[in-house]
Parts: sequence; C-alpha cells; structure tokens
Amino acid sequence: MSETHNLRVVARIHTAFPTKFGVPRQSGLVDALKAQVIFEPEYRNPDALRGLEEYSHIWLIWQFSGAVRENWSPTVRPPRLGGNTRMGVFATRSPFRPNPIGLSSVRLERVELHTPQGPILHVAGADLMDGTPIYDIKPYISYADSHPNATGGFTTGLDERLLEVDFPPRWQALVPPEELEALVGVLSHDPRPSYQKDPERVYGLPFGGLDVRFTVAEGVLTVCEVRPANHRPER
Repeated sequence: MSETHNLRVVARIHTAFPTKFGVPRQSGLVDALKAQVIFEPEYRNPDALRGLEEYSHIWLIWQFSGAVRENWSPTVRPPRLGGNTRMGVFATRSPFRPNPIGLSSVRLERVELHTPQGPILHVAGADLMDGTPIYDIKPYISYADSHPNATGGFTTGLDERLLEVDFPPRWQALVPPEELEALVGVLSHDPRPSYQKDPERVYGLPFGGLDVRFTVAEGVLTVCEVRPANHRPER
C-alpha cells in the first residue's frame, strides 16, 4: 500500500491564463509575462519572506491543478514529440504523474510585504494557469542550480522555433499596453497543440480577459480578432 502525505497550499498564483491553452511550455520562455503570488491567510506573515528580496530568481513548487487524476501511466506522449511517441513519465515534464507536482524557475521582480492581501511576490516568466496552488517557494541558487553543460535527453534539438506574429494595429489597440509584449511573446511560441497544423483553423487564446483569435500558416501567426472573453458573436 502506497504511503501518502498531505501537502499544504501556501499560496496561489495569479496570471493572465484562465485555462491551460497558451500557457508557455516551460518557465522563463516569455519573460514579459507578469504574475503575482498571493499567500493563503495562514501564511501571510512577512517574516516568512525575510531575505527573499535578495534573490533574483525563485523556484515555485506547485500542483498541476488541471491534471489531477486517480490513476497514472508509466509512459506518456510528450507534445514536443508530436503526441505519438511514448516516453517514461519520469523522463518528461508531463502533468500526468503519480503526484501532479510542477516545478518552475521564475524571476523575482519585487517583494511587496504590506498589502490588504498580505505579502505579494511579483514574478516574471511563469508557466502557470491562473489560480494554481503553490506548495512551496525556494530561492534559486546559481552556483548549485545552474548546470551549463547539462544534456537534454529527447528535448535536445527541440528548441523553440518562434513564429512570426502578424498583429494588426486595430487588434493591438484592444490589448492593454502593459500586456502587449507578453501576449506577442506567448503567440510567437505557438500556443497550438503540436499535432494541430491546419492553416485554415481559427484558434482562440483566452488571455487576461480577452479572447485572441488567430491562424497559423507557413511560420506566420496572424491575429484575426481580439474581443472580450465573455463576448458572444451575433447570430
């Protein structure tokens, strides 16, 4: 019988992604993405963050809240391999794991200790859905955590190939200026599932209260509409 332990949720992160679609595949890929880590009431003690402001980056240990399952499989199909090749679950970062736990390195922009919501961590480059539970926060220590000569397994040679983003000014004008760079960064990393390559298909990306509609053909992502996320087309 498996031994079990309970984990406490110490905080939740607030990002521009209400769903999993469009979330960057790894942390740090889109540094312009801003997020806030807000602590649960029990952990809103500024003393717990004493000294954290001295670090440039932190580790977030979190729950794949959108992928919690009772069962697990020893192999998974990484999207970066087209969804057709099986790899061992422990050789991937798939969310479908025995324990749905994620690990992300993010840039710590600043620590705000005294707000009506308690201490808030302002971070950049997160790859988490809005409301994701955070189990723990640890400082990133460069001399121990950085391994410049590390090998990358099946991910070697699969570096992100950025798309050219055609974002007409009429649609850019509907995006808050402080969020435009982040949105373009997300689009350039191709939010589509790797197995979907239909150039005629129109995709919808929920982002920061907006629904961003786009197509992709021949390496160019074209934004064809931006509208409020709760907008319903006229019949």
